[in-house]
Amino acid sequence: MNSSAIASNNSPKAGIALLTDFGLSDVYVGVMHGVIAQIDPNIQVIDLTHQIPAQNIAAARYCLMEAYPYFPSGTVYIAVVDPGVGSQRRSVAVQLTKGYLVGPDNGIFSGVLSQHHAILAVELTNSQYWRTSAPSTTFHGRDIFAPVGAHLASGIPLLELGTKIDAQSLVTLSLSPYHLMGNRIDGVIQYVDGFGNLITNIPHQAVTEKSWWVEVQERKIPSHNSYSDVNVGEPVAVMGSHGWVEIAVNCGNAGLKLQIGWGDRVRVILEDR
Repeated sequence: MNSSAIASNNSPKAGIALLTDFGLSDVYVGVMHGVIAQIDPNIQVIDLTHQIPAQNIAAARYCLMEAYPYFPSGTVYIAVVDPGVGSQRRSVAVQLTKGYLVGPDNGIFSGVLSQHHAILAVELTNSQYWRTSAPSTTFHGRDIFAPVGAHLASGIPLLELGTKIDAQSLVTLSLSPYHLMGNRIDGVIQYVDGFGNLITNIPHQAVTEKSWWVEVQERKIPSHNSYSDVNVGEPVAVMGSHGWVEIAVNCGNAGLKLQIGWGDRVRVILEDR
């Protein structure tokens, strides 16, 4: 064996990042790990989260979008929040500059695709790369997405996996964009995290180096640098680590206290200094 072949065989595999709403009380996640290992036990698999609220595509969209920049180039992201499993919805894989997306075509990838250009997309029609040519109608994560992701991570070209489709035809999850009008910015809640923090779709850049506060249901919420800048139990608006304006409650749950959630409207008021 020549040195170039040795170098090729010893080169690191692309990793896989898994995101689902399967939870951890059942074997579903472990089974997906097992399917990947059957194809190539040397693939590193990282679990992003399996605690997405059941069937909550919007939460999955946000979490995948936020996780994407923190992984090495070539990573394969398998995302399975799939209330339409077994229906006519497409199974797809998408190539981006730094990696691949594998999962159902239901809007779950629209957050990533709003920030990163799709180079190529395919519908997963080649059953040669599935676990079985007769997949279950309730567990495509096991029978289609996990094996396809493993084959991608092992070096199988994307076009081998199915039929090329127009990336513009991929389903987009509708989320109203934020709007700047005079001294106000209108936006919506795009995610509620496990602490009950309300993540808006208003980016940091819109309020950086400005004085501002948030209006929610006629309630004024002051902006500060940290949660602890207000009393325990009081709401506060901050620029979160994720890059969006966030509404929180110090040592509390903003979603419960304010009784708002995904898609609800919020307004930022900019003040003259």
